[in-house]
Amino acid sequence: MRGFLASSIGVTCAAALALPLTPPASAATTSAARPPASRVVSPTAQGTARSEAHVPGSTQSLPLVPLGPDRAPGAEPGVPRRDVQRFSLVGVVWDDPATELHGQVQVRTRAAATGAWSAWQELETHNADHAADPDTPESASGRVRGATAPLWVGESDGVEVRVRARSAPDSARTAPDAHGPAGHTDFALPTGMRLELVDPGEGAPPAAAPAPGDGPRTTALTGRSTEAVTASAADAHLAPLGAARIPAERQRAKPYVGPRPSITTRRGWSADEKLRDKKFVYTKKVKAAFVHHSATGNNYRCSQAPSVIRGIYRYHVKSMGWRDLGYNFLVDKCGKIYEGRAGGVSKAVLGAHTYGFNSNSMGIAVLGTYSSKKPSSAAVKAIARLTAWKLGLHGMNPRGKTYLTSGGGNLHPKGKNVRLNVISGHRDGFVTSCPGKKLYGQLGTARSTAAKYQGR
Repeated sequence: MRGFLASSIGVTCAAALALPLTPPASAATTSAARPPASRVVSPTAQGTARSEAHVPGSTQSLPLVPLGPDRAPGAEPGVPRRDVQRFSLVGVVWDDPATELHGQVQVRTRAAATGAWSAWQELETHNADHAADPDTPESASGRVRGATAPLWVGESDGVEVRVRARSAPDSARTAPDAHGPAGHTDFALPTGMRLELVDPGEGAPPAAAPAPGDGPRTTALTGRSTEAVTASAADAHLAPLGAARIPAERQRAKPYVGPRPSITTRRGWSADEKLRDKKFVYTKKVKAAFVHHSATGNNYRCSQAPSVIRGIYRYHVKSMGWRDLGYNFLVDKCGKIYEGRAGGVSKAVLGAHTYGFNSNSMGIAVLGTYSSKKPSSAAVKAIARLTAWKLGLHGMNPRGKTYLTSGGGNLHPKGKNVRLNVISGHRDGFVTSCPGKKLYGQLGTARSTAAKYQGR
């Protein structure tokens, strides 16, 4: 299904494109009359519930239709300006994950608090570079869809979308920061394109974990689902069951293993554990860390980071069809570290972050877009602290090199033994601009700082 990847070019997961386009006449500042209710996907029954009421922790799915006065087939597709139920994160998906989107997807949204419409913003068409490896049960589940990167827009209640086809690429490989070389043949847009509007739900502060000696270590998970208990139990050797945070260590427990940083657990960011697949999947060890950015934009406050993560989680699972959140860890711009895919922060959990190189690696996503914006020093330090500990548990030197076998992709053919930095950027394993030029440029600092934390 993904045979196209060997010749795919210009795929980007992180660059926010900034192509000036003149807003169409329909982009007036007044709101259109409310249309019939869109499909609202409930937290537990995707595609079966319809509701006029706002449903926290849900997804509205709107089909893209031809735009223009005559709505003629072949016209530029999109979603005309309309009122919708509240959402905070937006993305576009389509039926076949093997189909590349050669086009610009632009969205503008209306802030629920003020009624003001945003400027046009472009969704990054990162396509297949964030994905489970080929020939794995996750990639072959039949649920996986093609998708843009999601964009965090804050609480909104109006939306407008337009998609414009772009010229086809004409070579098999591009420079990492390219959006694709100029061509002269337009590609058809993917079929089944639809807009996904995600409400991340409310993240009620989790109950405090019991102090040692205060009774059963399961108190904080009383009444919680089996999935929530299982997810927390994977870290039970590091923190009490139901803990919102895994505490930091002040010093190295072993030679060349950095002190463990404080990590907010899935319980801490209020993950709905019933969304994901129940089973955990592991690989043999963690030989490398791939650094990403989420390409969700930088317009979030650090206090909103749990909501952003819940939005990405729901988008990855319900909209894109993955078994769980794709990244193993996430870092916000204030340097706070969050547990990603379930299975235990100290364990070799198989993710879906770097197509072809998910085995024996971990994926760390910094929330934001760092193509032209420099990441905060706090975020870079957090990457260093996390990798010094996690890579140290597996005997890896953050300043060293390692070999990973490619599972396939558009940069390294399947089966090739590839020499990589132990701390690499996404673009080192796939033709993409992820993790953005500015974040990629800070990886040297992260490597040297991580080595110091390990005592090297």
